Amino acid sequence: MGTGTGFDLVIRGGEIVTAQARFSGDIAIRDGRIAALGSGLAQGRKEIDASGLLVMPGGVDTHCHIEQLSGAGIMNADTFETATRSAAFGGTTTTVSFAAQHPGMSLARVMADYTVLADRGALIDHAYHIIVADISGTNLDELAALMRAGHRSAKIFTTYDKVRLDDLSILKVLDTARDNGALVCFHAENDGLIRWSVEKLLAAGLTAPRYHAPSHPRLAELEALERMCRFAEATGQPVMLFHISTREGVEIVRAARGRGAPVFAETCTHYLFMTEEVLDQPGMAGAAVMCSPPQRQPADQEALWAGLQRGDLQLVTSDHAPYRMDASGKFANGETAPFNRIANGLPGLEVRLPLMFDAMVSKGRLGPEKFVEVTSTAPARLFGLTGKGRLDPGADADVVLWDPAARRVFGTNDLHDNCGYNPFAGREVVGWPKTVIARGEVIVDEGQLVGTPGRGRRVVMDVSPAMRPVAPATWTPKA
Repeated sequence: MGTGTGFDLVIRGGEIVTAQARFSGDIAIRDGRIAALGSGLAQGRKEIDASGLLVMPGGVDTHCHIEQLSGAGIMNADTFETATRSAAFGGTTTTVSFAAQHPGMSLARVMADYTVLADRGALIDHAYHIIVADISGTNLDELAALMRAGHRSAKIFTTYDKVRLDDLSILKVLDTARDNGALVCFHAENDGLIRWSVEKLLAAGLTAPRYHAPSHPRLAELEALERMCRFAEATGQPVMLFHISTREGVEIVRAARGRGAPVFAETCTHYLFMTEEVLDQPGMAGAAVMCSPPQRQPADQEALWAGLQRGDLQLVTSDHAPYRMDASGKFANGETAPFNRIANGLPGLEVRLPLMFDAMVSKGRLGPEKFVEVTSTAPARLFGLTGKGRLDPGADADVVLWDPAARRVFGTNDLHDNCGYNPFAGREVVGWPKTVIARGEVIVDEGQLVGTPGRGRRVVMDVSPAMRPVAPATWTPKA
């Protein structure tokens, strides 16, 4: 029903929760968008009784590795179909994943090829970051054109052999983003400190997965974070610092923002809910939860939560990076490979929101409005995903009905991705998505998939307020 005063769907009697408020009421949907909020709204062609449920915006996960070849040449376990299916079951209705350039590749060709993969299988709406690993030839011009076409996020690595950029190249990418309207995101760790640590550990015969943690010393994160903050300050170009894992990292971000540097930052669920002890498992089992940076200590977790509360950190993402525990993934270099030859990453798309809901809503840490802010509204706002992450008239009707009384104990292999294991197996959460609606269409209901793969659409990134440059600390006039 696309015209007239009627509604396609009305969600009635739930407790509506936004980043600003919560209130009882109804939500009316027409043509895939929210048409009205209020009480006693007109009848819809379909109706959902949300009594006893929390009605929230669909999750927006802006850090997902989907159907991507890693820098080490290993393909993620997930396709767009399996990853977005898993996301939907966990209450996420928008993803931003990585179109990954490797040296010698054209950025324009990388994006064109990646778009085909998403169009073929994505169940939910999506946008892309551009991993920039080579600025030679016409690539900076291609990057500028992609940004103008609405791909307004680039990612840079300061470590890893095949994808890291040197400082001058990083500054050139920052200039390109400044001229064309975009965020530049960073995996910020000092490459030399990591290499030095790895060499010492291997020389001492310390090769098990648990030694991954000391191979990425916290100082490697701190040095690179500080440097990227200074680059943002020098150029005036806004940056997003990915996966902050340490107490000192939060302090660096806080200090930079206090100086007026255009810096934003996120953390991830595995840093909030795991410590490095999770790597210390019998045999090679710890490989399942290896990620970079590694998990840290309880004091770091408390600092991350405090950073979220103060607003030093704006987002919580999954950094979903699925590799199977076999030769296709974690053990591509052998079942007894040393830690530095094991694929890094763990699945997180489906568990992100239930873990955060349990902590923030069920257990009361920071509250439901902040839950919506850090997992949905803020990521959409920062990355220019207009229409996502909010329950306002005119916004896309991405809505999740949460059962706050539902209890779930994670199983060993109960996720809907293609990874084959759940890194949070045995953990109980209270609160679960009962019904997931994407652009007005129910795609998951009562634990059943009812949406169709390929229905997802690309979301064009608008120039968000976060992307607007500030006055740089240094300036060089252009010829």
